[in-house]
Amino acid sequence: MGAATAKKEQIAHLQAQIWHMQGLKPALHGQDCIRGLEAIAKAFPNSIFPVGALHEFLNFVPEHAAATQGFIAGILQQLMRKGHACIWIAEQHELFPPALAAFGADPSRVIFLHLKHSKDILWACEEALKCEGIAAVVVEIGTLDMVISRRLQLAVEKSGVTGFILRTQAKGLSTTMAAARWQISPLPSIAENGLPGVGHPHWQVDLLKVRNGKPGRWEVMWEAQAFKVLEKKAVKVKEAIILKTG
Repeated sequence: MGAATAKKEQIAHLQAQIWHMQGLKPALHGQDCIRGLEAIAKAFPNSIFPVGALHEFLNFVPEHAAATQGFIAGILQQLMRKGHACIWIAEQHELFPPALAAFGADPSRVIFLHLKHSKDILWACEEALKCEGIAAVVVEIGTLDMVISRRLQLAVEKSGVTGFILRTQAKGLSTTMAAARWQISPLPSIAENGLPGVGHPHWQVDLLKVRNGKPGRWEVMWEAQAFKVLEKKAVKVKEAIILKTG
């Protein structure tokens, strides 16, 4: 083995260790990448969509929340396909559980928890993320800071469970330990073959922040029980955040 090759392998090994410590881990053994999101996965380190990591979603208006729930439901379909359950925690649920079936996620295997106080929601979220037999944990909460996200990230690193933090009515941004920060916005649905009526779900997917990766914006549709990336657009992330939080 030449010196250049050995050096390259050593750098790759060290980089993998850094990604592991930051919660950016490769897909679990036997776990394929999220089907249909391969184009978005290229924005992440090693071109792998991070499961077993913490994802933060910003919802500034109710329309964002509805779009985010649909997008996450599509991901849950694949995370839950081996029969594992999901836990969904919120103060109050505006989600219509049977609607999850439209995205292939079985609502009968989603455990919904209603808790009134933020501290109870966060406690339940942390405990749920520690359960290795859970496919994913979704929590709806207004605020997330470095201290809280660090505790959640530590739980995720030990269990390998994927965590989705939905920032409801988000009013500000802070540094967190989330592997990625997203915003999902609704776009007009796309009718199938020009047929009348409501078409396929259609979103603007903004990856606002990703550690050691490349933020970007994509148009994504849900069709035939899978994601379909239609287009990628250049986006200046800092300006986008200012516009949406100003």
